Amino acid sequence: MMDRRAFIGAVGGSIVARSFVADAQQPSKVCQIGYLNYGTPAESANRVSALRAGLREHGYVEGKNINIVFRWAETVERLRALADDLVHLKVDLIFAPSSTEVGVARQATSTIPIVFANHADPVAVGHVTSLAQPGGNVTGLSVVMTEIVAKQLEILKEVLPDRKRIGVLAVSTAPSTRPALHAIQATAQGLGVQLLTVQVRTVGDLDEAFSMMVRERTKGYVALASPLLRSQRVVIAERSLKHRLAGIYGPKEHVEAGGFMSYGADQEDTARRAATYIDKILRGARPADLPVEQASKYELVINLKTAKALGLTIPPAVLARADEVIE
Repeated sequence: MMDRRAFIGAVGGSIVARSFVADAQQPSKVCQIGYLNYGTPAESANRVSALRAGLREHGYVEGKNINIVFRWAETVERLRALADDLVHLKVDLIFAPSSTEVGVARQATSTIPIVFANHADPVAVGHVTSLAQPGGNVTGLSVVMTEIVAKQLEILKEVLPDRKRIGVLAVSTAPSTRPALHAIQATAQGLGVQLLTVQVRTVGDLDEAFSMMVRERTKGYVALASPLLRSQRVVIAERSLKHRLAGIYGPKEHVEAGGFMSYGADQEDTARRAATYIDKILRGARPADLPVEQASKYELVINLKTAKALGLTIPPAVLARADEVIE
């Protein structure tokens, strides 16, 4: 009996000890997370829900041990003031989803940790030193845009095999534009395709961009993913149908809004996974020591209704690879 009591006491003591350790590892205060985003709450609702779900998986409950302070910018010029505001509030961490928000957040602070979820190419843009050792105060998940745009061009060429000229719709202010253009140009040479690069800076430039692609007789285009283009996905889908231009995009929201095709990372998945970085940093890890991970889920989405409106027939080989088909 004494041995049994001793055993139970030892086990109980061990459990209590582990409980104290677990409690010690939890942040001792209500942590403030700054959420910096280019766009509106409605446009990012699914990503916000995914991030919240990821945080709950790590034991964070809003209002109990974590608060999320949202800052939404309707223009890229507004981002810096909102980033400065988060720094002034002394948030514990800034969540900046893409390279556009990360670039501004880095200008605002070099000490507050910054976590991204769908950065186009953090090394090429210069936001981290390397994927294995980010250095500085920035880390998170990359969607490897340079590889994605090459794949997008290949897919579009399969659908438009006779087209020798294809447009590239890009936002000049997006940090990821330069490396993405280099990547897609290299792929175009191998495919025997001539690219027409059309860069826009603001929403007001979109009409002229589409008019230029029509004048230059491009029947299809690759849209380099950016917050500005995502925010204008309905307008872009309408312009594409009006001018009978087949576009391929990164975020699938473009296709859900009436766009033709999309190929890219599942950004809800990367937002959920970003919660792991937030958790580690709030428990004391340094961003500089947390390797950048790559997106693991990619999806091809096709809108058959839009294809029909454009007078296009999807090759069976492409249709068979689709992860989702909208009819």
